[in-house]
Parts: sequence; C-alpha cells; structure tokens
Amino acid sequence: MKTIKSIIIGLLFFSVSTTQAQVSVDVNIGTPNVNVHVGTPPVWGPVGYDEVEYYYLPDIQMYYDIRMSQYIYFGNGKWIRSRYLPGYCRDYDLYHGYKVVLTDYHGRAPYTYYNSHRVKYYKGYKGKPQKMRGPYQVRYEDHDNDNDHDHDYDHHDNGHHDNGNHGGKGHNGNGKGHKH
Repeated sequence: MKTIKSIIIGLLFFSVSTTQAQVSVDVNIGTPNVNVHVGTPPVWGPVGYDEVEYYYLPDIQMYYDIRMSQYIYFGNGKWIRSRYLPGYCRDYDLYHGYKVVLTDYHGRAPYTYYNSHRVKYYKGYKGKPQKMRGPYQVRYEDHDNDNDHDHDYDHHDNGHHDNGNHGGKGHNGNGKGHKH
C-alpha cells in the first residue's frame, strides 16, 4: 500500500513539474488536503493577495490573469489575451493604477462579469490603499517585432478555450505594459 502511495505521489510531482505554468503543490500524507498554488503575482500587484487569480484594472477596463501572466481586454468585438498591454495603454502606469483584486472569482473568463465590474469599479476608482509587491520600475520597450501572438476569445465564449503553450515565457507583468 505504501508503494502505491509513493508511485502516485511521484507521478503527481512528475506531471506537475512538466507543465508550463508555474505550479507548486503541498501534499500532506495522511490528510485529504492538497493545496495548489498557480502563478506568481507581478511586482506591480498589491501585497497580501497571493492566492488570487485575477486583477481588474478599472482605469483601463481590463483584467490581468496572474496564472498566465496575461492581460485580458476587449477589442475588435472579442476578448483578447496578451502578455502586453495594447498600444493605446502604452503609457499606463501599472504601479500607480488601482488594482481591484478579484478574490471571489475562480475560472477562465472573469470578463463574464465585465458589465458589473466596469460599473462598480469605474474609471478612476480607488479603494483602500495598496502597497506594491516590488519597487517601482519604468520600462520603455517596443514589442512591435516580438513574435508573441495575442489570443482572441469570442465575447460570448464563457472562457471555454484552451490556451495551450503559446511559446516563450510570460513576463510576469513586470511593468512591461507597452505596445504589442
């Protein structure tokens, strides 16, 4: 019986270590609890919310997916996922802009609640003060020649698309909010 548990745990760790996402697993033998932590919050993200999956950025009316290190915004009639902010947001300051931490949403399509979010968290919305995870960084980079491709999602798809491996590692949203 102990051998079977060891094999299962070994397979679990092997399968987790071969995925592209940043994943850590805490397993306590003899207890039913398994905690999975996915993604690393960006340095411009607020302190104290290590377990959340998304931020809503009210000033630019878009989301940030912490797990995938991608911005999610509406453009050309559909929801788009990208490692970079769109060109019209090139000067947006992620460190000083307010981040609404979506503590109550778990899934793949936070934009399902976009109409509610944009009314409740209007442009210019400020909640309680936030301390950023890392020091302020200014980055002026041009990603016109980058081979990263944006990923489009139909506005009514409810997030039922597989992102798969999109080549290259994400930039963890480290202030690289400039044109793509």
